[in-house]
Amino acid sequence: RRRGSVDEKVSAPRRFFIDVEETKRIILAQEDTDGDFQITVQDSGPKSFQLGSANSGGFRKYDIRGTYMLSNLLQELALASDYGRKYIVLDEERLRENPVERMTRLIKFHFWDGLTRRIDAEGLELICNDPKGNPNDKVSRVYVPYHDKYAFDYYTEVAKTRPHLNIGVIRLPEIITPQYVKSLNRTPGILSLMLREQTDPNTKQKIIRGVPFVVPGGRFNEMYGWDSYFEALGLLVDGRVELARGMVDNFCYCIEHYGKILNANRSYYLTRSQPPFLTDMTLEVYRHLRTKPATWNPPNLSAWLSQSFRGSVKELLSIWLASPRLDAVVGLSKFHPEGIGMPPETESTHFNHILEPFAERMGIDLETYKEMYATDQIKEPELDAYFVHDRAVRESGHDTTYRFEKRCANLATIDLNALVFKYEVDIARVLIEHVANGTTSENPNAGAFYVRLPAGLFLQLSNRTRQLVNQYLWNPTEHLFYDYDCKEQEPSAYETVTTFYALWSGLATEEQARHMVPKALDLFEVKGGLVSGTEESRGRVGLDRPNRQWDFPYGWAPHQILGWSGMVRYGFVDDARRVAYRWLYMISKSFVDFNGVVPEKFDVVNMTHKVNVEYGNVGADFKFVVREGFGWMNASFEVGVSYLTRNLRRALGALTPPDRLFDSAG
Repeated sequence: RRRGSVDEKVSAPRRFFIDVEETKRIILAQEDTDGDFQITVQDSGPKSFQLGSANSGGFRKYDIRGTYMLSNLLQELALASDYGRKYIVLDEERLRENPVERMTRLIKFHFWDGLTRRIDAEGLELICNDPKGNPNDKVSRVYVPYHDKYAFDYYTEVAKTRPHLNIGVIRLPEIITPQYVKSLNRTPGILSLMLREQTDPNTKQKIIRGVPFVVPGGRFNEMYGWDSYFEALGLLVDGRVELARGMVDNFCYCIEHYGKILNANRSYYLTRSQPPFLTDMTLEVYRHLRTKPATWNPPNLSAWLSQSFRGSVKELLSIWLASPRLDAVVGLSKFHPEGIGMPPETESTHFNHILEPFAERMGIDLETYKEMYATDQIKEPELDAYFVHDRAVRESGHDTTYRFEKRCANLATIDLNALVFKYEVDIARVLIEHVANGTTSENPNAGAFYVRLPAGLFLQLSNRTRQLVNQYLWNPTEHLFYDYDCKEQEPSAYETVTTFYALWSGLATEEQARHMVPKALDLFEVKGGLVSGTEESRGRVGLDRPNRQWDFPYGWAPHQILGWSGMVRYGFVDDARRVAYRWLYMISKSFVDFNGVVPEKFDVVNMTHKVNVEYGNVGADFKFVVREGFGWMNASFEVGVSYLTRNLRRALGALTPPDRLFDSAG
């Protein structure tokens, strides 16, 4: 009997010899028919291109066919151009690479590095660039906390030795008031983060380096609050443990010096926080650091854990369980930043539709009214109230949604209170499991007095939060968690996918989860994963009531990641895998069909990244090749793939539609 291994003729993988710039010019002229410097399924070219083999010196030609292979070729050519290469030898396997493996490789080895920043002499030029700022402002300002003399001296020296950076170094006052923050609106700048002294491996000299962190990407070129949590989860999957640890350390720096984890580290965010995730972020990093005993022995690991949780305690008690965020009547927490006036980071025309009626009422033009309101020459309580809610929406991370329209600062939301509950439980757990007698370890650098807080206090707080959430936010008839309007003393009717936060945090009881998961999946599971809210809750949209990006039909990485984790926690593993597959399929299909795109968000109902909504879609507008992706979208792919079985991963690589694998979501 003949054996196939003898009879089959196996050819070596093809390799192509390519003139980089000439090939890029020809392929764009032939295939990029809409002129957007990408090769996508929407281009009408022949979708076939010939390359010469390396073995024949380019003489023997082979066809490269299809959108995916051609767009991969364009991407490889663009990357070669970045490195200044005139000619390359390219493996055919790189062009036909499994899309799951390709995307994972790009995220792990390229995108994270592209999104990494440091605030030091080498990193200042990149991080000081603020696409949201005034393009005519030529000064790069670094604001330094009042009590960080080490940082102030360092940046002052950098400004002297690198005058071409045009850096202004400003020391913040000891007490930062909303009025002071407003006074900085026309002189915005980056807020310093942690610095570390290191030894240069080449010169063996002591050098100062900024602790690195990951930015979301695009116009978001700073370290964001809740983005960083999800980015850290992706980093940990990819083995970037020290980078994730640095982000925890930077958060602790923010709590120590700015009083809170900031919306992001720009001066105009000083009064605003974001959804709190530090305790779980710390525990996830801690779990990975424990696998590195050579560099992280038990005493060092315990000290690091204690430092982070001291910051978490301060944040919980001084921000989320304090006025104005803690409602004095209901007893639950709300998003309610202290800032005043128009948020300066928005586009100049963003609030025109709000301000125009007030300008007309006074009989002055819009620009004059803006200037007079911004400089307190006009007092308008109605506008002041509007901007309190607008800033609260931005603190929530869900900017914007009809769920929060003109009332966000009044709402005790299920997402925030589930996060507060998680803080309370995590702090109690760490005190019990890692610190003797349920108290934090002594800190020799503490101030004039030291407060000892027992684990029992935080257990009592968590029990209180759970009882109040069940009283105000749980609907036993609808089997969902809702927001509660503390001012109107009534529950919101908006059906929100953040009901899954109650599972992720462990706040829900087993009985609640048993009833909630089928109901929530019926409402929120669509073709591309979990949708932000129901169409009925969003209401009518049109020219006078435009769509909002955190409403139906849009879906976001944070909701997916927390939803999967929450379902698995309560035993709904198959549901979690199915929903994860839907999300990953949508990402992969867009990646294959649209030149490797990795955007900020998706229309999950129609499974497209091409959205017509406020702010557009960060990450969708690029030339030739995606270099960064988008922070939490990268993370959602890396984390999501870890939920799949081997068969599901194989199906994803073959781009098998979810409805061919699972029952339709409806």
